[in-house]
Amino acid sequence: MGKLYDKLLSDYRIKEGLNACINCGTCTAICPAAEFYKYDPRQIVDIVQSQDDAEIEKLLKSETIWYCGECMSCVTRCPRKNAAGLVIMALRSLSIDMGFFMESEKGRQMYLLCKDLNHNVLNYGYCVYPRNFKYDIHPEAGKVWEWEEKNLDAVFERLGANLDGNGRGAMRKIPQEDLDQLKKIYDITGATQRLEKVKQAGVKKAEELGLTLEEYEQKLYTESSPTHLNH
Repeated sequence: MGKLYDKLLSDYRIKEGLNACINCGTCTAICPAAEFYKYDPRQIVDIVQSQDDAEIEKLLKSETIWYCGECMSCVTRCPRKNAAGLVIMALRSLSIDMGFFMESEKGRQMYLLCKDLNHNVLNYGYCVYPRNFKYDIHPEAGKVWEWEEKNLDAVFERLGANLDGNGRGAMRKIPQEDLDQLKKIYDITGATQRLEKVKQAGVKKAEELGLTLEEYEQKLYTESSPTHLNH
């Protein structure tokens, strides 16, 4: 066994997700990501099973492992109940631990995901907090969202939500004691340390490119190579 393979094997997601794969390709056939990206779950599992450290390292530095949406469609159809999505999670985790994620465009975008998503979770209790979802940063949301952003409170009130309100209801304000518990979970599980590692890697990359952190973030938001697509 190679050292990288040994590291992967210590991840419970490999043990849970890779049971006697027969490389039938059913996971690729059902995978939504494979329809759009140059992404083949069967091939990824095959590389992991090969135990070839050189090939696994290429995988850890590649764009490929970041295409998965973790929808787990793969496990619903696999005749052996493998879960290529869990294998991908383990690969992503190791890629970040080894610093290899900075070698790929999609990997570097983890900086934004860690920064924005976890900021929302830790400060508001939601993965997506509507007041932080800005049209000028996400024009792909469309003109309807541009209008909704300007009329946010009225829209949520009309929908029967409780945006930033006390008590019950969708998008209600999460009590500080609950947010404190979330922070403790992050600290105990190592998530806080992981987020800091990703952050520092992004700061270093911005410096290498001669960009301010704000300019680097904008670059990550707006640049996307056409080579990712399957057509």
